[in-house]
Amino acid sequence: MAGSSRGLPTPFNLKLKRLNPILLDTRKRRKLWLETRSTRIICSSSDSVTPIRRTTSSAGNSADEKEQWRRFDLKLSLHTHRVGLQASPALPFASPHGRRSFMQQEKFYPRCTPRNSGPQSRDTPPKRDTGIANEKDWDINLLNENVNESGTNEDGSTWYRESGEELGENGYRCRWTRMGGQSHDGSSEWKETWWEKSDWTGYKELGVEKSGRNAEGDSWWETWEENLHQDEWSNIARIERSAQKQAKSGTENAGWYEKWWEKYDAKGWTEKGAHKYGRLDEQSWWEQWGEHYDGRGSVVKWTDKWAETELGTKWGDKWEERFFKGIGSRHGETWHISPSSEHWSRTWGEEHFGNGEVHKYGQSTTCESWDIVVDEETYYEAEPHYGWADVVGDSIQLLSIQPRERPPGVFPNLNFGLSQSPSSDDPPEESPPS
Repeated sequence: MAGSSRGLPTPFNLKLKRLNPILLDTRKRRKLWLETRSTRIICSSSDSVTPIRRTTSSAGNSADEKEQWRRFDLKLSLHTHRVGLQASPALPFASPHGRRSFMQQEKFYPRCTPRNSGPQSRDTPPKRDTGIANEKDWDINLLNENVNESGTNEDGSTWYRESGEELGENGYRCRWTRMGGQSHDGSSEWKETWWEKSDWTGYKELGVEKSGRNAEGDSWWETWEENLHQDEWSNIARIERSAQKQAKSGTENAGWYEKWWEKYDAKGWTEKGAHKYGRLDEQSWWEQWGEHYDGRGSVVKWTDKWAETELGTKWGDKWEERFFKGIGSRHGETWHISPSSEHWSRTWGEEHFGNGEVHKYGQSTTCESWDIVVDEETYYEAEPHYGWADVVGDSIQLLSIQPRERPPGVFPNLNFGLSQSPSSDDPPEESPPS
Protein backbone atom coordinates (compact mmCIF):
# COMPACT_ATOMS: atom_id res chain seq x y z
CA MET A 1 0.00 0.00 0.00
CA ALA A 2 1.14 3.57 -0.60
CA GLY A 3 2.68 5.43 2.27
CA SER A 4 0.98 8.78 1.67
CA SER A 5 -2.24 9.94 3.23
CA ARG A 6 -3.27 11.40 -0.11
CA GLY A 7 -3.07 8.50 -2.18
CA LEU A 8 -3.13 4.82 -2.65
CA PRO A 9 -3.05 4.68 -6.44
CA THR A 10 -6.58 3.81 -7.38
CA PRO A 11 -6.66 2.61 -10.95
CA PHE A 12 -10.41 2.31 -11.70
CA ASN A 13 -14.02 1.96 -10.36
CA LEU A 14 -17.71 2.29 -11.37
CA LYS A 15 -21.15 0.70 -12.12
CA LEU A 16 -23.41 0.87 -15.20
CA LYS A 17 -26.72 0.69 -17.07
CA ARG A 18 -27.57 -0.75 -20.45
CA LEU A 19 -28.65 2.65 -21.67
CA ASN A 20 -26.20 4.46 -23.92
CA PRO A 21 -25.98 8.07 -22.71
CA ILE A 22 -25.20 9.42 -26.16
CA LEU A 23 -28.34 8.00 -27.68
CA LEU A 24 -30.96 9.05 -25.18
CA ASP A 25 -33.07 12.02 -26.18
CA THR A 26 -33.95 14.76 -23.71
CA ARG A 27 -37.32 13.35 -22.65
CA LYS A 28 -35.92 9.87 -22.00
CA ARG A 29 -33.05 11.36 -19.99
CA ARG A 30 -35.46 13.37 -17.83
CA LYS A 31 -37.65 10.30 -17.27
CA LEU A 32 -34.60 8.22 -16.34
CA TRP A 33 -33.48 10.86 -13.82
CA LEU A 34 -36.92 10.97 -12.19
CA GLU A 35 -37.01 7.17 -11.93
CA THR A 36 -33.53 6.91 -10.45
CA ARG A 37 -34.20 9.76 -8.04
CA SER A 38 -37.33 8.10 -6.69
CA THR A 39 -35.41 4.93 -5.93
CA ARG A 40 -32.43 6.75 -4.36
CA ILE A 41 -30.07 5.60 -7.09
CA ILE A 42 -27.42 8.24 -7.71
CA CYS A 43 -27.14 8.75 -11.43
CA SER A 44 -26.08 12.34 -11.72
CA SER A 45 -25.39 12.06 -15.42
CA SER A 46 -29.07 11.68 -16.25
CA ASP A 47 -29.90 15.09 -14.86
CA SER A 48 -26.64 16.73 -15.77
CA VAL A 49 -26.42 15.74 -19.40
CA THR A 50 -29.97 16.90 -20.07
CA PRO A 51 -30.21 20.50 -21.20
CA ILE A 52 -32.82 22.24 -19.05
CA ARG A 53 -34.51 23.39 -22.18
CA ARG A 54 -37.50 22.43 -24.24
CA THR A 55 -36.10 21.16 -27.48
CA THR A 56 -37.61 22.90 -30.45
CA SER A 57 -37.34 21.99 -34.07
CA SER A 58 -35.30 25.11 -34.75
CA ALA A 59 -32.82 24.69 -31.93
CA GLY A 60 -32.79 20.99 -31.53
CA ASN A 61 -32.23 17.81 -33.51
CA SER A 62 -32.45 17.36 -37.25
CA ALA A 63 -33.97 14.31 -38.89
CA ASP A 64 -30.55 13.36 -40.24
CA GLU A 65 -28.93 13.53 -36.82
CA LYS A 66 -31.71 11.53 -35.17
CA GLU A 67 -31.36 8.89 -37.88
CA GLN A 68 -27.60 8.64 -37.28
CA TRP A 69 -28.06 8.13 -33.53
CA ARG A 70 -30.88 5.64 -34.19
CA ARG A 71 -28.72 3.56 -36.53
CA PHE A 72 -25.81 3.57 -34.10
CA ASP A 73 -28.09 2.49 -31.25
CA LEU A 74 -29.71 -0.20 -33.37
CA LYS A 75 -26.34 -1.67 -34.32
CA LEU A 76 -25.30 -1.55 -30.69
CA SER A 77 -28.51 -3.30 -29.62
CA LEU A 78 -28.16 -6.03 -32.23
CA HIS A 79 -24.56 -6.62 -31.16
CA THR A 80 -25.42 -6.84 -27.48
CA HIS A 81 -28.24 -9.25 -28.20
CA ARG A 82 -25.82 -11.43 -30.14
CA VAL A 83 -23.05 -11.44 -27.55
CA GLY A 84 -25.60 -11.93 -24.80
CA LEU A 85 -26.21 -15.43 -26.12
CA GLN A 86 -22.53 -16.28 -25.94
CA ALA A 87 -20.61 -17.49 -22.94
CA SER A 88 -19.52 -14.14 -21.59
CA PRO A 89 -21.62 -11.49 -19.87
CA ALA A 90 -18.29 -9.71 -19.38
CA LEU A 91 -18.47 -8.36 -22.90
CA PRO A 92 -18.67 -4.62 -22.41
CA PHE A 93 -22.03 -3.99 -24.05
CA ALA A 94 -24.00 -6.94 -22.68
CA SER A 95 -27.32 -5.86 -21.18
CA PRO A 96 -27.46 -6.07 -17.38
CA HIS A 97 -31.24 -6.20 -17.36
CA GLY A 98 -33.58 -9.13 -17.31
CA ARG A 99 -33.83 -12.58 -15.76
CA ARG A 100 -32.10 -14.18 -18.72
CA SER A 101 -29.00 -12.01 -18.28
CA PHE A 102 -28.94 -12.77 -14.56
CA MET A 103 -29.10 -16.52 -15.20
CA GLN A 104 -26.26 -16.20 -17.73
CA GLN A 105 -24.14 -14.39 -15.20
CA GLU A 106 -24.72 -17.14 -12.63
CA LYS A 107 -23.91 -19.78 -15.23
CA PHE A 108 -20.69 -18.30 -16.51
CA TYR A 109 -19.50 -16.80 -13.22
CA PRO A 110 -20.08 -19.51 -10.62
CA ARG A 111 -18.75 -19.03 -7.13
CA CYS A 112 -15.10 -20.02 -7.05
CA THR A 113 -15.17 -21.45 -3.56
CA PRO A 114 -17.50 -23.58 -1.47
CA ARG A 115 -19.26 -21.68 1.30
CA ASN A 116 -17.08 -20.71 4.28
CA SER A 117 -13.89 -22.04 2.68
CA GLY A 118 -12.51 -18.64 1.69
CA PRO A 119 -13.44 -15.33 0.05
CA GLN A 120 -16.20 -15.64 -2.50
CA SER A 121 -15.50 -14.92 -6.15
CA ARG A 122 -16.19 -11.43 -7.41
CA ASP A 123 -15.22 -12.12 -11.00
CA THR A 124 -18.02 -10.11 -12.61
CA PRO A 125 -17.32 -6.95 -14.61
CA PRO A 126 -18.81 -3.55 -13.81
CA LYS A 127 -21.74 -2.19 -15.76
CA ARG A 128 -21.74 0.99 -17.82
CA ASP A 129 -23.37 4.32 -16.98
CA THR A 130 -24.24 4.04 -13.29
CA GLY A 131 -22.01 6.79 -11.98
CA ILE A 132 -20.55 6.68 -8.48
CA ALA A 133 -22.08 4.10 -6.16
CA ASN A 134 -22.70 4.80 -2.47
CA GLU A 135 -20.35 3.23 0.05
CA LYS A 136 -23.07 0.89 1.31
CA ASP A 137 -23.29 -0.64 -2.16
CA TRP A 138 -19.61 -1.61 -2.00
CA ASP A 139 -19.99 -3.63 1.21
CA ILE A 140 -16.54 -2.66 2.50
CA ASN A 141 -15.58 -4.88 5.43
CA LEU A 142 -12.04 -4.35 6.68
CA LEU A 143 -10.61 -7.04 8.96
CA ASN A 144 -9.58 -5.92 12.45
CA GLU A 145 -6.56 -8.24 12.66
CA ASN A 146 -3.64 -9.07 10.40
CA VAL A 147 -4.50 -12.02 8.18
CA ASN A 148 -2.44 -13.93 5.62
CA GLU A 149 -4.16 -17.06 4.40
CA SER A 150 -4.78 -18.99 1.19
CA GLY A 151 -6.35 -22.21 0.04
CA THR A 152 -7.35 -24.54 -2.75
CA ASN A 153 -10.92 -25.50 -3.51
CA GLU A 154 -12.30 -28.87 -4.58
CA ASP A 155 -12.41 -27.78 -8.23
CA GLY A 156 -8.72 -26.81 -8.17
CA SER A 157 -9.29 -23.06 -8.04
CA THR A 158 -7.24 -21.13 -5.50
CA TRP A 159 -7.88 -18.13 -3.26
CA TYR A 160 -6.01 -15.86 -0.89
CA ARG A 161 -6.85 -13.20 1.67
CA GLU A 162 -4.57 -10.83 3.58
CA SER A 163 -4.90 -7.67 5.62
CA GLY A 164 -2.70 -5.25 7.48
CA GLU A 165 -2.07 -1.75 8.74
CA GLU A 166 0.52 0.84 7.73
CA LEU A 167 1.54 3.85 9.82
CA GLY A 168 3.37 7.00 8.78
CA GLU A 169 4.15 10.58 9.66
CA ASN A 170 1.56 13.14 10.74
CA GLY A 171 -0.64 10.43 12.23
CA TYR A 172 -1.09 8.67 8.92
CA ARG A 173 -2.75 5.26 9.11
CA CYS A 174 -3.92 2.95 6.34
CA ARG A 175 -5.89 -0.21 7.10
CA TRP A 176 -6.32 -2.54 4.15
CA THR A 177 -7.67 -5.92 3.12
CA ARG A 178 -6.70 -7.69 -0.09
CA MET A 179 -8.18 -10.84 -1.57
CA GLY A 180 -8.40 -12.72 -4.84
CA GLY A 181 -8.39 -16.03 -6.61
CA GLN A 182 -8.05 -17.82 -9.91
CA SER A 183 -9.29 -20.90 -11.72
CA HIS A 184 -7.30 -24.14 -11.68
CA ASP A 185 -5.76 -23.44 -15.10
CA GLY A 186 -5.19 -19.73 -14.50
CA SER A 187 -7.47 -18.70 -17.36
CA SER A 188 -9.65 -16.55 -15.11
CA GLU A 189 -8.84 -14.56 -11.99
CA TRP A 190 -10.10 -11.74 -9.78
CA LYS A 191 -8.54 -9.32 -7.32
CA GLU A 192 -10.03 -6.89 -4.83
CA THR A 193 -8.53 -4.41 -2.39
CA TRP A 194 -10.33 -2.34 0.27
CA TRP A 195 -8.74 0.42 2.33
CA GLU A 196 -9.38 3.25 4.73
CA LYS A 197 -6.95 6.08 5.52
CA SER A 198 -6.74 8.89 8.05
CA ASP A 199 -4.28 11.36 9.57
CA TRP A 200 -4.18 14.16 12.16
CA THR A 201 -5.32 16.86 9.72
CA GLY A 202 -8.79 15.29 9.74
CA TYR A 203 -8.34 13.67 6.36
CA LYS A 204 -10.32 10.45 5.90
CA GLU A 205 -10.49 8.19 2.87
CA LEU A 206 -12.38 5.04 1.93
CA GLY A 207 -11.82 3.10 -1.27
CA VAL A 208 -12.06 -0.09 -3.30
CA GLU A 209 -10.20 -1.42 -6.32
CA LYS A 210 -11.36 -4.45 -8.31
CA SER A 211 -10.06 -6.20 -11.41
CA GLY A 212 -10.43 -9.50 -13.21
CA ARG A 213 -10.42 -11.47 -16.42
CA ASN A 214 -12.20 -14.56 -17.68
CA ALA A 215 -11.32 -17.52 -19.88
CA GLU A 216 -12.52 -15.69 -23.00
CA GLY A 217 -9.95 -12.94 -22.44
CA ASP A 218 -12.41 -10.28 -21.34
CA SER A 219 -10.90 -8.00 -18.71
CA TRP A 220 -12.13 -5.23 -16.43
CA TRP A 221 -10.91 -2.82 -13.79
CA GLU A 222 -12.79 -0.45 -11.51
CA THR A 223 -12.04 1.71 -8.53
CA TRP A 224 -14.13 3.85 -6.22
CA GLU A 225 -12.98 6.36 -3.62
CA GLU A 226 -14.43 8.96 -1.29
CA ASN A 227 -12.61 11.29 1.06
CA LEU A 228 -13.28 13.97 3.66
CA HIS A 229 -10.87 16.85 4.17
CA GLN A 230 -10.74 20.52 5.07
CA ASP A 231 -10.22 22.94 2.23
CA GLU A 232 -6.76 24.52 2.53
CA TRP A 233 -7.91 28.10 1.91
CA SER A 234 -11.49 28.35 3.21
CA ASN A 235 -11.22 25.78 6.05
CA ILE A 236 -14.61 24.46 4.93
CA ALA A 237 -15.26 20.71 5.14
CA ARG A 238 -15.36 19.00 1.75
CA ILE A 239 -16.30 15.52 0.59
CA GLU A 240 -15.08 14.26 -2.76
CA ARG A 241 -16.02 11.04 -4.54
CA SER A 242 -14.60 9.55 -7.71
CA ALA A 243 -14.89 6.38 -9.74
CA GLN A 244 -13.23 4.89 -12.79
CA LYS A 245 -14.23 1.79 -14.73
CA GLN A 246 -13.22 0.01 -17.87
CA ALA A 247 -13.87 -3.27 -19.63
CA LYS A 248 -12.42 -4.79 -22.79
CA SER A 249 -13.50 -7.73 -24.89
CA GLY A 250 -10.94 -10.47 -25.42
CA THR A 251 -12.45 -11.66 -28.68
CA GLU A 252 -13.76 -8.54 -30.41
CA ASN A 253 -12.80 -4.92 -30.95
CA ALA A 254 -15.06 -3.64 -28.19
CA GLY A 255 -14.58 -1.91 -24.87
CA TRP A 256 -15.40 1.15 -22.78
CA TYR A 257 -13.92 3.50 -20.20
CA GLU A 258 -15.53 5.92 -17.72
CA LYS A 259 -14.34 8.43 -15.18
CA TRP A 260 -16.74 10.16 -12.80
CA TRP A 261 -16.21 12.70 -10.02
CA GLU A 262 -18.31 14.60 -7.50
CA LYS A 263 -17.21 17.34 -5.06
CA TYR A 264 -19.25 18.90 -2.27
CA ASP A 265 -18.63 21.38 0.51
CA ALA A 266 -20.58 22.44 3.58
CA LYS A 267 -21.56 25.79 2.00
CA GLY A 268 -23.44 24.16 -0.86
CA TRP A 269 -20.70 24.39 -3.50
CA THR A 270 -21.01 21.35 -5.77
CA GLU A 271 -19.17 20.11 -8.83
CA LYS A 272 -19.90 16.98 -10.86
CA GLY A 273 -18.61 15.60 -14.12
CA ALA A 274 -17.76 12.58 -16.24
CA HIS A 275 -15.62 11.50 -19.18
CA LYS A 276 -16.68 8.43 -21.18
CA TYR A 277 -15.39 6.50 -24.15
CA GLY A 278 -16.60 3.36 -25.91
CA ARG A 279 -15.92 1.31 -29.00
CA LEU A 280 -17.89 -1.38 -30.81
CA ASP A 281 -16.32 -2.86 -33.94
CA GLU A 282 -15.86 0.04 -36.38
CA GLN A 283 -17.77 2.60 -34.30
CA SER A 284 -16.52 4.74 -31.41
CA TRP A 285 -18.25 7.26 -29.16
CA TRP A 286 -17.22 9.82 -26.56
CA GLU A 287 -19.06 11.91 -24.01
CA GLN A 288 -18.01 14.58 -21.53
CA TRP A 289 -20.25 16.58 -19.22
CA GLY A 290 -20.00 18.75 -16.17
CA GLU A 291 -22.04 20.90 -13.83
CA HIS A 292 -21.11 23.42 -11.17
CA TYR A 293 -23.21 25.03 -8.42
CA ASP A 294 -21.59 27.82 -6.41
CA GLY A 295 -24.09 27.53 -3.52
CA ARG A 296 -25.36 31.08 -4.08
CA GLY A 297 -27.62 30.57 -7.09
CA SER A 298 -25.13 30.45 -9.97
CA VAL A 299 -25.18 27.31 -12.12
CA VAL A 300 -23.10 26.21 -15.11
CA LYS A 301 -23.84 23.01 -17.05
CA TRP A 302 -22.38 21.64 -20.26
CA THR A 303 -22.09 18.49 -22.32
CA ASP A 304 -20.24 17.41 -25.44
CA LYS A 305 -20.82 14.06 -27.13
CA TRP A 306 -19.78 12.72 -30.48
CA ALA A 307 -19.28 9.49 -32.41
CA GLU A 308 -17.56 8.29 -35.55
CA THR A 309 -17.12 5.25 -37.75
CA GLU A 310 -14.05 3.95 -39.55
CA LEU A 311 -15.79 4.84 -42.84
CA GLY A 312 -15.48 8.52 -41.97
CA THR A 313 -18.97 9.35 -40.75
CA LYS A 314 -18.97 11.61 -37.71
CA TRP A 315 -21.76 13.27 -35.75
CA GLY A 316 -22.23 14.97 -32.43
CA ASP A 317 -24.05 17.41 -30.21
CA LYS A 318 -22.92 19.88 -27.54
CA TRP A 319 -24.48 22.62 -25.41
CA GLU A 320 -23.78 24.87 -22.46
CA GLU A 321 -25.91 26.93 -20.10
CA ARG A 322 -25.10 29.59 -17.50
CA PHE A 323 -27.71 30.94 -15.11
CA PHE A 324 -28.01 33.10 -12.04
CA LYS A 325 -31.39 33.65 -10.38
CA GLY A 326 -33.29 32.84 -13.56
CA ILE A 327 -31.23 35.10 -15.82
CA GLY A 328 -28.81 33.47 -18.21
CA SER A 329 -28.14 31.93 -21.57
CA ARG A 330 -27.96 28.65 -23.42
CA HIS A 331 -26.26 27.79 -26.68
CA GLY A 332 -25.32 24.66 -28.57
CA GLU A 333 -24.51 22.95 -31.83
CA THR A 334 -25.52 19.74 -33.59
CA TRP A 335 -23.33 18.57 -36.45
CA HIS A 336 -22.71 15.77 -38.95
CA ILE A 337 -19.90 14.91 -41.37
CA SER A 338 -20.40 12.34 -44.13
CA PRO A 339 -17.73 9.96 -45.48
CA SER A 340 -17.37 12.31 -48.47
CA SER A 341 -16.54 15.17 -46.04
CA GLU A 342 -19.87 16.94 -46.54
CA HIS A 343 -20.49 18.98 -43.39
CA TRP A 344 -23.82 19.92 -41.86
CA SER A 345 -24.34 21.83 -38.62
CA ARG A 346 -26.99 23.74 -36.76
CA THR A 347 -26.18 26.28 -34.04
CA TRP A 348 -28.67 27.79 -31.63
CA GLY A 349 -28.81 30.12 -28.68
CA GLU A 350 -31.19 31.43 -26.03
CA GLU A 351 -31.06 34.54 -23.84
CA HIS A 352 -33.30 34.43 -20.76
CA PHE A 353 -34.02 37.84 -19.26
CA GLY A 354 -35.78 36.64 -16.09
CA ASN A 355 -39.03 38.46 -16.93
CA GLY A 356 -40.61 35.71 -19.02
CA GLU A 357 -39.06 36.86 -22.28
CA VAL A 358 -36.62 34.62 -24.13
CA HIS A 359 -34.57 35.62 -27.15
CA LYS A 360 -34.02 32.61 -29.42
CA TYR A 361 -31.76 32.59 -32.43
CA GLY A 362 -29.91 30.14 -34.64
CA GLN A 363 -28.89 29.05 -38.10
CA SER A 364 -27.76 26.00 -40.05
CA THR A 365 -25.66 25.19 -43.09
CA THR A 366 -28.89 24.39 -44.99
CA CYS A 367 -29.93 28.08 -44.84
CA GLU A 368 -32.20 27.76 -41.80
CA SER A 369 -32.25 30.79 -39.54
CA TRP A 370 -34.40 32.29 -36.80
CA ASP A 371 -34.23 35.25 -34.46
CA ILE A 372 -37.32 35.73 -32.30
CA VAL A 373 -38.41 36.81 -28.83
CA VAL A 374 -41.04 34.66 -27.13
CA ASP A 375 -42.80 34.55 -23.78
CA GLU A 376 -41.60 31.40 -22.10
CA GLU A 377 -41.14 30.48 -18.46
CA THR A 378 -37.49 29.71 -17.69
CA TYR A 379 -36.86 26.36 -16.01
CA TYR A 380 -33.92 26.86 -13.65
CA GLU A 381 -32.47 24.75 -10.84
CA ALA A 382 -30.28 26.68 -8.41
CA GLU A 383 -29.34 23.63 -6.34
CA PRO A 384 -28.27 20.09 -7.30
CA HIS A 385 -30.80 17.34 -6.70
CA TYR A 386 -28.08 15.57 -4.68
CA GLY A 387 -26.02 17.90 -2.49
CA TRP A 388 -24.06 18.24 0.74
CA ALA A 389 -26.75 16.90 3.09
CA ASP A 390 -27.28 13.87 0.85
CA VAL A 391 -23.61 12.95 0.54
CA VAL A 392 -23.08 13.33 4.31
CA GLY A 393 -26.01 11.01 4.96
CA ASP A 394 -24.57 8.45 2.54
CA SER A 395 -21.00 8.60 3.93
CA ILE A 396 -21.52 7.00 7.31
CA GLN A 397 -18.60 4.59 7.05
CA LEU A 398 -16.25 7.33 5.84
CA LEU A 399 -17.16 9.66 8.71
CA SER A 400 -16.81 6.84 11.27
CA ILE A 401 -13.12 6.20 10.45
CA GLN A 402 -11.15 6.59 13.70
CA PRO A 403 -7.74 8.31 13.35
CA ARG A 404 -4.76 7.49 15.53
CA GLU A 405 -4.69 9.16 18.92
CA ARG A 406 -2.65 12.34 18.81
CA PRO A 407 -0.12 12.85 21.62
CA PRO A 408 -0.46 16.06 23.66
CA GLY A 409 1.37 19.01 22.14
CA VAL A 410 1.69 17.42 18.69
CA PHE A 411 0.06 19.34 15.85
CA PRO A 412 -0.53 18.18 12.28
CA ASN A 413 1.42 19.54 9.34
CA LEU A 414 -1.32 21.06 7.20
CA ASN A 415 0.86 21.65 4.09
CA PHE A 416 -1.08 24.71 2.96
CA GLY A 417 -0.84 25.40 -0.72
CA LEU A 418 -0.25 21.79 -1.73
CA SER A 419 -2.92 19.85 -3.57
CA GLN A 420 -4.30 17.00 -1.46
CA SER A 421 -5.80 14.99 -4.27
CA PRO A 422 -5.18 14.56 -7.99
CA SER A 423 -7.23 16.66 -10.36
CA SER A 424 -10.51 15.01 -11.27
CA ASP A 425 -10.85 16.61 -14.68
CA ASP A 426 -7.92 14.93 -16.38
CA PRO A 427 -8.80 13.65 -19.87
CA PRO A 428 -9.90 10.01 -20.19
CA GLU A 429 -7.36 7.34 -20.99
CA GLU A 430 -8.76 6.89 -24.48
CA SER A 431 -8.67 10.48 -25.75
CA PRO A 432 -10.64 11.36 -28.89
CA PRO A 433 -8.87 12.65 -31.96
CA SER A 434 -8.39 16.39 -32.02
